[in-house]
Amino acid sequence: MWKEMSKRIKNILYKALLLNGKMEYALYEWELKEHIDYWKRGMKKDNEEFVFVVTEKNGDAAMLLITKNDELFINEKARKQLQLYWKSNYEKNIKYLLPTMVKNLSNEILSVNGVKFINEDCVRFDG
Repeated sequence: MWKEMSKRIKNILYKALLLNGKMEYALYEWELKEHIDYWKRGMKKDNEEFVFVVTEKNGDAAMLLITKNDELFINEKARKQLQLYWKSNYEKNIKYLLPTMVKNLSNEILSVNGVKFINEDCVRFDG
């Protein structure tokens, strides 16, 4: 059961994050919106450049990206912003993070990823 659920979540995230699939605004409102202030505080405390959060429910995905300037990007705009930040490393970074995202979501934990830039080619993830 758990293995099937993990595979289903992985497929949904893969489509949403790597195949430019549609994300659901209602899911963002239901699961992510209420935690924005908490994530902003954590991001500032940890001195991160940005934080992005991914969730999945009933076959739908949603994403939120918060910058250190308190800008919010939701769903497709969040994905686009993350692609701009990571340029040619977007696919590699998502594939690297995907197992952890799937594990968190399979355990009903939102996948929260804080990111620090070490230099232009090196990123550090705090999850």
